[in-house]
Amino acid sequence: MSRGWVRVLLVLLAAGLLAGCATVPNESPVQVLRKVTEGEGPALPPGPGNNANPLDLVRGFVNASGSSDNRHAAARRFLTGGAQSWDDAASLTVLADQFDTVYARPPGDGDRAVVRLRGSQIGRRSLDGSFMQAEAPVEVDIQVAKDGDQWRIDGPPSGTIVRLSDFQANFKAVRAYFMDPVQDSPVPDLRYLPANPARTMPSRMVDALLAGPSDALTGAATSAIPRTARLRSNVAETPDGAIIVDLTELGDLDDARRRLLAAQVALSLGEVNVTRVRLLDDGAPMLPEHPIVTRETFADLAGADDPRPDVAGLVVVGGKARTLGANGLGDPLAGPPGAGGYDLLSATLSADGQRLAAVSRQAGRQLLIGRVGGPLAPSGVQGATLTRPTWTPPGNEVWTVRNGTAVVRLVLDQSGHPSVAPMDDSALTSLGQINDLRLSRDGMRVAAVISGMLVVGAVARSPAGAVSVRNVRMLLPNKLTSLVAVDWRAADQIAVAGRRPDTAVALVSVDGLDLHPLPTNNLTPPLTAIATGPGRPLLVTDQNGLWSFGADDLGSWRQLVGGAASSVAGFPG
Repeated sequence: MSRGWVRVLLVLLAAGLLAGCATVPNESPVQVLRKVTEGEGPALPPGPGNNANPLDLVRGFVNASGSSDNRHAAARRFLTGGAQSWDDAASLTVLADQFDTVYARPPGDGDRAVVRLRGSQIGRRSLDGSFMQAEAPVEVDIQVAKDGDQWRIDGPPSGTIVRLSDFQANFKAVRAYFMDPVQDSPVPDLRYLPANPARTMPSRMVDALLAGPSDALTGAATSAIPRTARLRSNVAETPDGAIIVDLTELGDLDDARRRLLAAQVALSLGEVNVTRVRLLDDGAPMLPEHPIVTRETFADLAGADDPRPDVAGLVVVGGKARTLGANGLGDPLAGPPGAGGYDLLSATLSADGQRLAAVSRQAGRQLLIGRVGGPLAPSGVQGATLTRPTWTPPGNEVWTVRNGTAVVRLVLDQSGHPSVAPMDDSALTSLGQINDLRLSRDGMRVAAVISGMLVVGAVARSPAGAVSVRNVRMLLPNKLTSLVAVDWRAADQIAVAGRRPDTAVALVSVDGLDLHPLPTNNLTPPLTAIATGPGRPLLVTDQNGLWSFGADDLGSWRQLVGGAASSVAGFPG
């Protein structure tokens, strides 16, 4: 493996959920405001070549469409004067890099022709900046005509068609933050904003916030920003680098909601390198006690759902639960679970490390729950198979899949006694046999392996307490098959293990746009389990035991537990 490739992988594995917080500088008076939509981007891609034929013209048009500067000025060079009314903002289709241009109607001796663009659609960028995977073949007929003695496009398609590599080069993946309506904690929602000119990114991010959660989180995440809200004036920058966001039509907001609104704005703008925000409500400070807000202002919210970093992971080996140390097995878990009293198959700690949920071989397969250090009690959930348990952030719910056909949701009362609670899992179970299932560490999403495919969905909770999985999508069904296990690397990135050599271990963005297969050197297939988490190494189980891949492992898998092909690891949550 090349050192460059290793460095790329280590950067991916070391990436954290949030960027570091900045301290609040001393305030300085506002002197001059500058609209953040000003500024020059890099040089535009070249226009059509002299005497370009219709096929090359259309190919060049698609290649130039990757640059969105000045309403796709580079792509407009390929159009006739009469086609300059092209609606480039109607949609954005992301196309696989390999595509064909063929004649649907050749020019012959005339001055008009029709070129057919053929390729593979990967998905679409929505108007709110989110990406929607939608793999499908594409055929688009594009009219070209002689403009003087040069061929130009006279009938461009509605919207923009962009190659994947150009989309990734010209759009920056950032997180817009919305809210968990139960925990009042921030929930990241991926957006893709034009990277150039960079000055426009704060304004575009505010637009994304005003648009609300993406379709993937509709009905699950909420926004503290009222739907009636709009900008009172353009997003502007002061000479000292603060960004002014002045909102209006917010209605009557209490102090708690104002703080959540401010957190959404500050955390989201932090994603586009804005460290200081002067947030206003009709010209007055949104939070009088904080005329300038930063990510640090809301540090208590930003990591509210993260498992405690001091809580170790677990591995079940030989029916016993043991902690995971930096270099391998740690101590047996306190109490009967660590002594082998339950003949365990898998186990997971709650995010705070106080409770344990475990699957035992006793009585077939049964789910046990209890406090760490004490005995575990039967939950009443039994079956021929039970997946490794997964917790919600507060530690009051445990989910597992029974017999591959039903998601079981257990709710713990204040004394820790579990009871089965209803939920609507039909969007998952209708897709087939569920092999594995994990809640994201913020509890807002679920990832599952269903009939060997990767499926994601949102966890929706109604004010009355009803719980359902909705907005379910199968990610990369042509590339991710024969999967066996899944876990959340971050709130917007998933790790999978499977039986296909090219994707035996891979990291996938939650929207399916990015897929990064990892090397498998030292591993002996087939793999059977995977575990990871924010700031944690990646662990897999193969035929020789448990292996680790992390920022300190130099691009190779390092064995933690040998001779234990049935070992199952897990991190809290």
